[in-house]
Amino acid sequence: MEEQKKKIMIIEDDYFVMDIYHTKLTQSGFDVISANNGLDALKKLQEEKQIPDLILLDIIMPYLGGLEVLERIKADEQLKSIPVILLTNLSQKAEIDKGMGLGAKDYLIKSHFTPSEVLEKINLLIGNA
Repeated sequence: MEEQKKKIMIIEDDYFVMDIYHTKLTQSGFDVISANNGLDALKKLQEEKQIPDLILLDIIMPYLGGLEVLERIKADEQLKSIPVILLTNLSQKAEIDKGMGLGAKDYLIKSHFTPSEVLEKINLLIGNA
C-alpha cells in the first residue's frame, strides 16, 4: 500500500513567495494546500477531508491576519494539534513572543531562511526525513 503523502498548508498572500514554497514542498514529496489570506485558509481547513500535517503561516495578510488565524486554529478541537510555523518578515520581539505564546511551533523570518532551511524545519517537526 502506498504511504500517504504528508500534507502542508501554506497561508501566504505574496504569490511569489507562495510559488517558491509550493514548488519546493511539492518537489520534496508533500501535498500542498494553498490559501492567500486568513479567511480562505480557515474555509479550506473546514472543508479539507484530511487535515494538514503542518501549516506555514504568514502574519501580515488581508482580511484576517496570521496571529488571528493561529488563535482560531488553536481554539478549534479538530485543528489545534496541527503544528504551525509562522513564516513572516516581522522580526519584532513582541510579535515573535505573541506568535509563540499562541502556540506556534516556530517563528521564521523569511529573509533569514532559504526554502531549503524551512523544509528542514518542517521535516524536523513532522518527521518526514
